[in-house]
Amino acid sequence: MKRLACLVILAGCGSDPADVTGHYTVNVTDEANGCNLSNFTQGQSSTNIPVDVTQDGGDVTLTLTGAVGDYVNLVLGSNVFSGTVDGSHVAATLFGTRSQTMNGCAFTYNAELDGDLAGDTMTGSISYTPKTNGSPDCASIEGCTSTQNFNGTRPPK
Repeated sequence: MKRLACLVILAGCGSDPADVTGHYTVNVTDEANGCNLSNFTQGQSSTNIPVDVTQDGGDVTLTLTGAVGDYVNLVLGSNVFSGTVDGSHVAATLFGTRSQTMNGCAFTYNAELDGDLAGDTMTGSISYTPKTNGSPDCASIEGCTSTQNFNGTRPPK
């Protein structure tokens, strides 16, 4: 009986990390807009966003393509999330490089993606937070977060 229990435990570890690769079609819904981002309205949805996901072991890259990828690149300075896969969980960051200013405050936005794969569907959230220069003029955005929920599907593997 102990051998059977050990085999079951070991078999469960065989899929770490899961294969999350593929070309996904993603839908996002704007949730809380704590940073007062423009063009970000709670409850508003965008559909059919193409996202290409590549993986090398536990490392993952998610690239937003098409018009949305171009828009995100324009606004944030990148359209690529980089991160890791642990089991079926994906955690990745898009480090914004597009500098913005507000009086003496200089900042960029980073986007943190947390998702989980079940079959050929990935669901999760993306949180946008500013990275500031620490100026007192940044007080109105320091620590704020704006969030989107997402779900995306890929062709069956």
